[in-house]
Amino acid sequence: MVRCSCVLFRKYGNFIDNLRLFTKGGSGGMGYPRLGGEGGKGGDVWVVARNRMTLKQLKDKYPQKRFVAGVGANSKVSALKGSKGEDCEIPVPVGISVTDENGKIIGELNKENDRILVAEGGLGGKLLTNFLPLKGQRRIIHLDLKVIADVGLVGFPNAGKSSLLSCVSHAKPAIADYAFTTLKPELGKIMYRDFKQISVADLPGLIEGAHMNKGMGHKFLKHIERTRQLLFVVDISGFQLSSHTQYRTAFETIILLTKELELYKEELQTKPALLAVNKMDLPDAQSKFHELMNQLQNPKDFLHLFGKNMTPERTVGFQHIIPISAVTGEGIEELKNCIRKSLDEQANQENDAHHKKQLLNLWISDTVSSSEPPSKHAVTTSKMDII
Repeated sequence: MVRCSCVLFRKYGNFIDNLRLFTKGGSGGMGYPRLGGEGGKGGDVWVVARNRMTLKQLKDKYPQKRFVAGVGANSKVSALKGSKGEDCEIPVPVGISVTDENGKIIGELNKENDRILVAEGGLGGKLLTNFLPLKGQRRIIHLDLKVIADVGLVGFPNAGKSSLLSCVSHAKPAIADYAFTTLKPELGKIMYRDFKQISVADLPGLIEGAHMNKGMGHKFLKHIERTRQLLFVVDISGFQLSSHTQYRTAFETIILLTKELELYKEELQTKPALLAVNKMDLPDAQSKFHELMNQLQNPKDFLHLFGKNMTPERTVGFQHIIPISAVTGEGIEELKNCIRKSLDEQANQENDAHHKKQLLNLWISDTVSSSEPPSKHAVTTSKMDII
């Protein structure tokens, strides 16, 4: 058992989802006072999104984590206008959020070749600066990676999320009979016969108190912010992290997961959600599933059993509830179809909302233009003109 935990620790050590960097724009070049020449502007520092790039690769390639742009060229007789200093580009993976030292968001990189200016070069020497160059901007930045996927798997440890991901996609996550087998996000793609692809992220298991950064805490919760939909995965037989923690039924698991999401960020509860009830191959699974369905259909009849601090303000309304077994394959095809149907419905709703917004903006624009008084220079046609 000790050997397993060491291997997993090394594996997690290879995954980095945040990094702190020093950046500095290049200084400007010297001006040429006698001839009025201007020095070149210092180079800028940019963060640029690249596919197949990881924060670990960035850290390994630049262990000092310092990025400084080039200095602007000095003005001289043969070139009175100095050339701009060379820009510095920091390659980062897609899905990066860039913040400054105070936590203020500078920008986000959601697709390849997205770029953000993080440190501007100094101006070259010119008349306004008495021909003396200005220094480039210095800035400490934080790179925070949030996985981008269509669907994020949400559940307590050992609910069978990794097994499910290996069933619906070609991903090969670590699977074993102990709680924390997923220590870093695993991405897989569901492939359909018509070549449609849907990305699924298996994220580290939550525990009670995750919103307070217990367990994987914020390391997990931040990743589900960028998934379009949530797929709750619960063990039909319930969950108990260890002999020192309280046993939770499948229904209690769902309520507690909902509460953790609510306490971390209420907006997460507005995401469309599906529920996969796993391990239906176990004894008495059917009777437990019927009991769970009754509880989900009438949640208010059972919420009084929870403490006030454990009860969410609102319960999740699942679009689909599918009983499955990641071991036998029961319900997997139905689950894949439900995931696609749910995402298609969401896309249609978003398109409708976008079109309605465009029509509203067009209507407002027409209304404003028609209500404006005619210009005094406008050409008007009189009856005499018509005759």
